[in-house]
Amino acid sequence: MQKNSNAPLAEKMRPTKLEDFIGQDEITRSDSVINRAIKADRLGSCIFYGPPGIGKTTLAVIAINSTKSEHVRLNAVSSGVADAKRVIDEAKQRLKMYGKKTYLLLDECHRWSKAQSDSVLAAIEDGTIIFIGTTTENPNLSMTRAIVSRCRIFELKALTKEDIKLGIRRAVVDKERGLGNYKIDLSDEAADFFSFAASGDLRNALNGLELAVLSTTPNKNGVIEIDLNVATSSMRKKSFSISESNFFDMLSAFCKSLRGSDVDAALYWGFALLEAGCDPLILFRRMIAHASEDIGMADSRVLQFVVSSMDAFKNVGLPEGELGLAHAIIFVASAKKSCAVVEARARVKAAIKNNGEIYVPLHLRNNDYSTFEKSETPYLYPHDYGGYVEQQYLPDGIEGDFYVPSENGDEKFVKEFLKKIRK
Repeated sequence: MQKNSNAPLAEKMRPTKLEDFIGQDEITRSDSVINRAIKADRLGSCIFYGPPGIGKTTLAVIAINSTKSEHVRLNAVSSGVADAKRVIDEAKQRLKMYGKKTYLLLDECHRWSKAQSDSVLAAIEDGTIIFIGTTTENPNLSMTRAIVSRCRIFELKALTKEDIKLGIRRAVVDKERGLGNYKIDLSDEAADFFSFAASGDLRNALNGLELAVLSTTPNKNGVIEIDLNVATSSMRKKSFSISESNFFDMLSAFCKSLRGSDVDAALYWGFALLEAGCDPLILFRRMIAHASEDIGMADSRVLQFVVSSMDAFKNVGLPEGELGLAHAIIFVASAKKSCAVVEARARVKAAIKNNGEIYVPLHLRNNDYSTFEKSETPYLYPHDYGGYVEQQYLPDGIEGDFYVPSENGDEKFVKEFLKKIRK
């Protein structure tokens, strides 16, 4: 019997040791940095970041509990400087009296202000506390550099469908923590759907599974049958059912409509995917790619706008965030198109691959570092010549002309400029 029978299934199934942890093999394998640090009781300050429901906090707790230390857990949303100072004072006493280290586990660590972050810097620096943060945001962008520079960063990836399916199957048979005391017949199609619709979030899949089991009447044999129809109706955010194949077909139609400048079709497929339960951030990420792949220099504002729209969506959420999503779709679809950026990338990568050893022209080298060769041709500072001066920038034997601008949108002005200076 579970100690807390009212806890959600995802909480009950939370692993307590690395051997039971699902996914993130690069981080949790036996020869990983974390495993070695745990065995040596030398786990230092670190930050785990990645999408929701992949086990960031679980991994942090497992790592801390495997050491011979105390830990205090705070949430950045509800804690402040006073809480941090209290933890530090208690850690000093604990270290002085018992020689025990203290870990500060901070969930949603990107939400701490600069003042809150600065309040723990000295304690991290002198070893009073060891900082462990978890966040869905890239800490290099969302946190103060002073904290990040003192931590090892571990990026966790979205779980695969097989990872999700493993977690679901475990929950179905686990009698101590999961649903093993029920007679459950989970069809392969239903398990596939849970693993697909969860979008890499095991917590989401387990929530859907728990709802399906608890809301389904057993048959005459006392068996709870979870088929595809039950699974489809139990997953959060699902308004209508689509198969995995249909999902990728719709996503392809969305992308091709953006590229083809069909605003109406792009809106249709985008919001059809949203209604089917697609993570809106998937649509934003696709538009970020299209902003360079299909638009590029023809209208460089598009990339900035889509990134800003995605940030706005994260801040306001649904349903208001749908307005920013629609705005971004319209902007991307209606923008002037050019594939010159993606073609330039292909050309330059091919040149690098075919050129062999890369030789930097002497006049471009960093003179602050040792080099025995000196250039007879001095480096010419462009601003001394009005902003541009002709000189060699590419290695010998590399022709260039990787980027070939089109006549579309703003790119025609770039083309005119490059035509003047290229020979």
